Amino acid sequence: MIPLSRSALIAAACATLATGAVQAQTKTLYIGMNGGNMEKTFTQFVFGPFEQKHNVKVVVVPGGSADILAKAQAAKDKPQMHVMFLDDGVMYRAVGMGLCEKQKPNPNLAGLLPVAHIKDDMATGVTISVTGLAYNTKVFADKGWAPPTSWLDLADPKYKGKVVFQSLPSSTFGLHAFLAFNQLKGGTDANVEPGFKAWPSTIGPNVVEYISNSAKISEMAQTGEAALFPYTPTQSTILKSKGIPVEYVQPKEGAVVLMVAQCVIANNSEPQLAQELAAYLLSPEAQAKALENGSYNPTNTKVQVTGAAAAEQKRMNEIVKNSRSVDWDEVNKNRSAWNTRWNRSVER
Repeated sequence: MIPLSRSALIAAACATLATGAVQAQTKTLYIGMNGGNMEKTFTQFVFGPFEQKHNVKVVVVPGGSADILAKAQAAKDKPQMHVMFLDDGVMYRAVGMGLCEKQKPNPNLAGLLPVAHIKDDMATGVTISVTGLAYNTKVFADKGWAPPTSWLDLADPKYKGKVVFQSLPSSTFGLHAFLAFNQLKGGTDANVEPGFKAWPSTIGPNVVEYISNSAKISEMAQTGEAALFPYTPTQSTILKSKGIPVEYVQPKEGAVVLMVAQCVIANNSEPQLAQELAAYLLSPEAQAKALENGSYNPTNTKVQVTGAAAAEQKRMNEIVKNSRSVDWDEVNKNRSAWNTRWNRSVER
């Protein structure tokens, strides 16, 4: 081996030091959000421009809203995450628990839908959809059934053993569907007595399984176990893209608005970068990428896309316009008691 000259050694050492310095400057931000399609979409298509601009790596901590909230609460005094995505109802709870810090003014806030401003921007909606109904097109075709049209179809005796319902304590989908049914029975977001009273003689006998995670829908739809279930247009589109025979239906009484919201976690270790990430995720650029690559409908009204994504955006905006929002302040006052009652009287 030919020995390196003194100048070559010095140059190599300097290069090594320079590389180390660059690597040392790269910071990591941790963001809690759903795994699966959401994690894939944001990791592969959305985070990149922000990471390059700020010399930072954004790492997803995957989990459902309840899991992410529990992690944030457990580490409240020394947060391990910097930003978190939660379903809107769970986000209202997080704000009330003091887990979020107010998002700083940024140009992207002005473009948001009014409903996307949560508690004076303590949190903001990143993507908006609805919970309605989805049905297994193969099962329905085999049985000669017409597509469902109403929330009350969940109680139709012909679907006995073919309805899959998401557990109320762990699923926003399940809670939305229960509240919609409760409203049709004369209840309100503050009074769910009509829904609980009617359940054992209506929807209850039709349910083949109560599931804690909607990810199981994919498996049950493929096997034919799941014929009818509360679901979103976005998730239905994702299943269809995988060849699973599922179609979304907007109930004639209206679907229920479902937002995924973000907040900057209070007292996190990188407050400025976390604020920058939250601002970026509200931008037309970021939300267009999420729509085009993951079918996540934007909350920023300035997002402009073309082709299939534009058609999807128009369709979703019409669906959202004809849907109702939940009074989360009222619901969260009572949800713990509802969960207990559900576990004792429904899933016992």
